[in-house]
Amino acid sequence: MTWVKICGTTNLEDALTAIDAGTEALGFVFYEKSPRKIDVEAAREIVSQLPGNVEKVGVFVNELPERVARTADEVGLTAVQLHGDEHGNSSSQVSNGPRKLFVAIPVSLLSQAGKGNKSAGLTWFSARPEACSAIFLDSGSTEQRGGTGKRFDWEDARPWVSQLSQKFRIVVAGGLTPTNVADAMRLLHPWGVDVASGVELKPGKKDPEKVRAFVQAVRRAEKSI
Repeated sequence: MTWVKICGTTNLEDALTAIDAGTEALGFVFYEKSPRKIDVEAAREIVSQLPGNVEKVGVFVNELPERVARTADEVGLTAVQLHGDEHGNSSSQVSNGPRKLFVAIPVSLLSQAGKGNKSAGLTWFSARPEACSAIFLDSGSTEQRGGTGKRFDWEDARPWVSQLSQKFRIVVAGGLTPTNVADAMRLLHPWGVDVASGVELKPGKKDPEKVRAFVQAVRRAEKSI
């Protein structure tokens, strides 16, 4: 079964709608510049009312590992997703303990790594796949870390995704919608998919019909792949 994460959760109503639709994970964004940002108190209140079998993922961008760990503890997160330039020892500090570690990489860096650009940041992941529960591939950049609503070139990314899939669970993000997620699954065969803007009425507020349609589209696609 494909793992489905609905990201940018800001209220309990949207969280319960996503769970009722059949999602496995909810994302909470703790990045100051995000229009979907949530504070610790609000996130803790939502998480306290969620079932234990739902993954509660905190999304962070270039945050100090101590603050990531503290926020995760205070909110009750079961996983953290690093969406910035964190790697090496910083990620190791965050991943200590029972919670999972997810790492997001802009797909633009994959081609750079394939051409031998070590600064693309994939050398650490290649050396330590056991430290990361999954890699999220997104269309973001260093200027805009995610939530762009734009998809990357799935066809062009296929060789890099195939290579990474040999060592990591891959989650596809960026520009997914109920109408195109099946194509992404068919081309890239990811372990999971992650959506925010593609199921929203506006940033931070979900459209229940789109949420349900997205999960249903994933489940239908599973049967044909």
